[in-house]
Amino acid sequence: MKMNISKILVVAALSAAVAAPAARAAGDDADIQARVAAAKAVTGDFIKQLGGTMKQEMKAGGPTAAMKVCRDKAPEIANRISLEKGWKVTRVGTRVRNPMLGMPDAWEQDVLREFEKRAAQGEAYKTMSYFEVVEEPAGRSLRYMKAIGVAPQCLACHGSAEQIAGPVRNELNALYPHDRAVGYKPGDLRGAVSIKQPLDN
Repeated sequence: MKMNISKILVVAALSAAVAAPAARAAGDDADIQARVAAAKAVTGDFIKQLGGTMKQEMKAGGPTAAMKVCRDKAPEIANRISLEKGWKVTRVGTRVRNPMLGMPDAWEQDVLREFEKRAAQGEAYKTMSYFEVVEEPAGRSLRYMKAIGVAPQCLACHGSAEQIAGPVRNELNALYPHDRAVGYKPGDLRGAVSIKQPLDN
């Protein structure tokens, strides 16, 4: 009887040892999924706010007014959300207007390339996103990106030389002397909303 009890205790201990990591893994996965859902919600809110303001300014003052929304309002919204959430919220582009803002890091560049591959296989940018838990010297982070495609109305500021009116071009040259964010076509990948959430603090 003592031998049987000992065996039962050993089996129970082994089962608990196996179950504990599995439970932790399930908990970690649930936490990651909750964080991804939060990132999606924040991204949707960011795009909605920016898009609504852009439409208002475009209607009121045309492309030159809308241009100032990208320059001033977008960073303002991103900074506010970053402060509220304790995350890093930015927009990155495949080509940028201001080299000091919107330049993707190596991880973001890889994801943008992957987005373009997925689009080539028929996936729409409108529904395209990606997330990954990344190990970095500062600790683990959840990184999330939501693709932004080029819509026809974007061409007034981001299209070809023929599509960008003279006054708009002059304003772009004045504000962005190193502008590379032109020459796009509808359906191109413009960039992405990028979110970085620290996991270890």
